[in-house]
Amino acid sequence: LQKGNIAPVDLAQAAIGPGMAVFTRYARVLDAEGKPLPVREALALINATLDEVLAEQEGDFDADSRWALAWFEQHGFAEGEFGVAETLSKAKNTSVAGLAEAGILESRRGKVRLKPPAELPEGWDPATDPRLTAWEMVHQLIRALEAGGESAAAVLVAKLGARAEVARELAYRLYVIAERKKRATEALSYNSLVQSWPEITRLAREGAQGPAQREMFEEAAG
Repeated sequence: LQKGNIAPVDLAQAAIGPGMAVFTRYARVLDAEGKPLPVREALALINATLDEVLAEQEGDFDADSRWALAWFEQHGFAEGEFGVAETLSKAKNTSVAGLAEAGILESRRGKVRLKPPAELPEGWDPATDPRLTAWEMVHQLIRALEAGGESAAAVLVAKLGARAEVARELAYRLYVIAERKKRATEALSYNSLVQSWPEITRLAREGAQGPAQREMFEEAAG
């Protein structure tokens, strides 16, 4: 579904469709114990499986981004306690100091918070970023998209090359978290990035200067 660039807002429905089809094909649908499976229970199983699949992708992300995902799920972009953040960072094999160095959070007066896209620096260049994270990639792309449209986001995708695909994967995961937590504004940003992805990558390919770079984008798109 992600390869087909299904919008995150439609991802759950796209997954539910094939699962629900069995209820129209067969007179009875049974669970693992041989008991009749109610539709409501089937929906819960499908959604749980979808969540598990998306969660498995976290292994593709760097340690800083895995910490940010866990923190975002609990706090969003709001403040939280430094001690809690530090404990979580040890579990994710990183540190609050390192996360601040990566530029994705602010830590002061015993409080920690993730920086929203609007607070990230303009002119960011992944080629010169000493601690590049998937988290920063996706939120820099959102900042560029919301401030300058698809052409501005395409400039960053061109610089990211094949790494941009990791940002797209993370956007799906973040949408699911934001939607479940009823954070409509954030969910809209992640959904918009994925929906704009085909046009962003098309513009990035057009702007690629050399044949090698164009080929890299074509391989990533294919």
